[in-house]
Amino acid sequence: MFQDKNARITETRNWGNYFLLRMSAPQIAREARPGQFLMIRVSSSLNPLLRRPLSIHNCTASEIEIFFQVTGEGTRLLSKKITGEELDVMGPCGCGFSLKPEFKGREIFCVGGGRGLAPLFFLARELQTIGATPVVFYGGQTLSDLPLKNRLEEAGWETNFSTDDGSYGFTGLVTQLVEQELRNRKPAFLFGCGPEGMMARLADICQLSNLGAEFSLESIMGCGLGACWGCVRKIKKGSEIKYHRICQDGPVFPAEEIVWSGD
Repeated sequence: MFQDKNARITETRNWGNYFLLRMSAPQIAREARPGQFLMIRVSSSLNPLLRRPLSIHNCTASEIEIFFQVTGEGTRLLSKKITGEELDVMGPCGCGFSLKPEFKGREIFCVGGGRGLAPLFFLARELQTIGATPVVFYGGQTLSDLPLKNRLEEAGWETNFSTDDGSYGFTGLVTQLVEQELRNRKPAFLFGCGPEGMMARLADICQLSNLGAEFSLESIMGCGLGACWGCVRKIKKGSEIKYHRICQDGPVFPAEEIVWSGD
């Protein structure tokens, strides 16, 4: 992991409440893997004090992109940053998605809900690099919650869209769309990121379909380094359930190991 105190912003885009920032951070970019994240200082003052964890959305040889939705003061401040400004960034942090040799020549489902699509673009690119065929599912409450629709279509991957209100694509939840597709095809694996309820439902669907899966979990983080134990989650290893740090042991975990709220 590296710290770049002068990661210069080279491009910004926004779609209402959703934002994309590209920044120059060569050391971090060279080491980044799909599913890992950055810890970003959003203010030069002590308010807010903590860095914000944000998934790596895309990566080139020298630049990294993040995609996020404004949900609080930290992301609001980050959304105000402009091209040419510099950010204090630590990364890449955490354990990413598993890219297995047996995925070559097989379809892999990548399921994102709203801002949960963030780490899946980088993942789909890398899956394609190893010879797999990414099939992307992108769901939101309404069309405005699918800001990356055009980018996914331009990438050339098969992309299936859903909106709760039927304003674009399949009418209903993205989990219902995945269920429908699984009746007619058998992917080798499924990766997901999004709201807790979406991922819990996907875990059930994968278990019923005997389909392996990994999910990227979100959490408020204190340090991002595993020292403060402020982002723990119950994880099941064999017959034991223990608290694990999302920042250090995750954020990606096998679906069958995650203890969902209510379980």
